[in-house]
Amino acid sequence: MSVLRQPPSAPQGPPKVPPLTLSNPSLVAQHTPCTLHLSILPPELACRLFYTMIDASAGWKKNKWWLFDRVVESPHRTSFYARRSNGVDTDENWQEAAQFWYNGRQTEAPPVFPDAMEEACQYVEKAVNDEIRNLKRYPLEWGGEGTEGQAWRANVAAANCYEGGKDSVGPHSDHLTYLGPYPTIASLSLGTSRNFRLREVIPSEELDTRRARTYNIPLTHNSLTVMHASTQERFKHSIPPQPTIDLYRPAYPHTLGAPIEPSNCRINITFRFYRPDFQPDMIPRCHCKVPAILRPDMKHTADKYWWVCYAGAQNDGKGCSFWSVMDMKAEGRGPCVAEA
Repeated sequence: MSVLRQPPSAPQGPPKVPPLTLSNPSLVAQHTPCTLHLSILPPELACRLFYTMIDASAGWKKNKWWLFDRVVESPHRTSFYARRSNGVDTDENWQEAAQFWYNGRQTEAPPVFPDAMEEACQYVEKAVNDEIRNLKRYPLEWGGEGTEGQAWRANVAAANCYEGGKDSVGPHSDHLTYLGPYPTIASLSLGTSRNFRLREVIPSEELDTRRARTYNIPLTHNSLTVMHASTQERFKHSIPPQPTIDLYRPAYPHTLGAPIEPSNCRINITFRFYRPDFQPDMIPRCHCKVPAILRPDMKHTADKYWWVCYAGAQNDGKGCSFWSVMDMKAEGRGPCVAEA
């Protein structure tokens, strides 16, 4: 029978590539469109912000949405914050006007940045804008400037709490609905170290020539990962479960005279810039009367984005067939880098 058994088929396509751990900032910049900054905040501020977020996280919720006719729940707690102004002009009423939609459901205006988060923004914005000045810009990136001349402002933040090694988030790319094409997202890590995983999405026309590779980036306390333009279009990212984690031992006590207690929590704050040309009243509605979400075409190399229905995430899993190609010019969006 060994003589008659059919020989194994030859492997099809390019060879697989093993995962690669990017253990320092130079490796991160070499292999991904991201940059890594260690010890981005003064130690006292990083510790104070960690305590601020840990205290607040007791009231955070796990996201819920419909998936394949059942309700699923995220394995970590999350919250959302908005700055007092949008960072482009001095209007402080944009929070009330926004009434941000999240997972297909309208929410109340989010709370403003806590004082420690506002203080941290000064360091985060400087690091991001210093890098943007030296990077290749994409034509559809935001081409305007903020109130102080920056190309990028942190006017919203999504905060996540991963408690223990089982809390995680699966592979995804961030929604571009209010961020617009080619956004920059700055992700601050506080507390215990966790792995940040990036995996490239190979366009259809390149599947015969190369395979996707997975990159693991260990994120330590007080590190900033900047996901530059094209990261959301080319990669999916995740925080995988870890069988073991090292406890974080703060350098400063929570309150004066209190003992320092180790923590198994990682706080992640992703600072984002909601573009004024993608504000809520400019987002198209689907047939369900819910704001559509903006998705990139990750299967092809062309710059193409779609507006699609997202009501099914909350509407008992029932959405509509709404689908429309985004047209920056026809929709009156910009200014973009190509116009600057």
